Amino acid sequence: MIFEDLPTTPTAEELIDRAFSRAARAGRAQSGTDGQQSMLQTAANVLSDNLEHVVTSWPDFDTVDPFYYELADALVEVDELRKSLSEVRWASQKTAELKSEYQGRLRGDVETARKLRKQAFARLADVVEEVEPDLERLGAARDELRTLPDIRPDEPTIVVAGFPNVGKSTFVNHVTNARGEVASYPFTTTRIGVGHLSRERIRYQLVDTPGLLDRDDGTRNEVELQAESALAHVADCVLVFVDASEACGFPLPQQLALRDRVEDRFSVPVLTVCTKADRSDDLDADHYLSVEQDEGIEELVDAAVEAVGYEPELPY
Repeated sequence: MIFEDLPTTPTAEELIDRAFSRAARAGRAQSGTDGQQSMLQTAANVLSDNLEHVVTSWPDFDTVDPFYYELADALVEVDELRKSLSEVRWASQKTAELKSEYQGRLRGDVETARKLRKQAFARLADVVEEVEPDLERLGAARDELRTLPDIRPDEPTIVVAGFPNVGKSTFVNHVTNARGEVASYPFTTTRIGVGHLSRERIRYQLVDTPGLLDRDDGTRNEVELQAESALAHVADCVLVFVDASEACGFPLPQQLALRDRVEDRFSVPVLTVCTKADRSDDLDADHYLSVEQDEGIEELVDAAVEAVGYEPELPY
């Protein structure tokens, strides 16, 4: 997963302490103006290199798969991230410029060189402190994005959608190695989760979406945007779970309206699944499922795999 290896983002204070402590060691190794020049060069290089590393450790969002781009945008706002990355890159370049500006001036008597070096240190610190909010934003975004599941857009993917509390997580956990939280209240699943199952040596991703409500795009919340992104960019087949018993807390017509919306919007096979069929099967559905009674599970998985119709590329 592209965000999994993002390194920890240092704070402004950590960067300044790191740069100045190394500079002090460098200064003790030489005397006179040479020592002052070594301190300046060391401090500026540490800051410039570390700030540049913060920027280059992030992927180029122009090349990120749309699935991960939209998830990132829903969670942390990609445009804001780009602004912060741009500011940190500016700081990296500015610290290098300050080194060049002062390096040639640290000549002559040692006392003057020391004063100029201290002045340069103050300006270096000001530059780093100026981008402190950007470093904090990048650090928080890194922590948030590293928790995203490893979903591979190039693998055959079955997405399970539907209103909250209709049994999506229960089904996914039952047929895969996923272990998402399952509870009897709405919005239990607050993150996209993924499990895997195999048929004829082909691995299929089974994606458990958050509750996808039947609302206009402009009023969707962060969790709903995640589910929408999964449907739009990774789904090869969608299973829409409908609870005919309405024990989920949502009326049947509202659930069917969601199913219709998915069918209209996405150009992949959509199967209507009457979940909790042991409570009620009063629904014209493609499949009837009761995980609790262990009924219809394998039939549904086989139907989903067939709907995906994945054929691996074979070597000649």
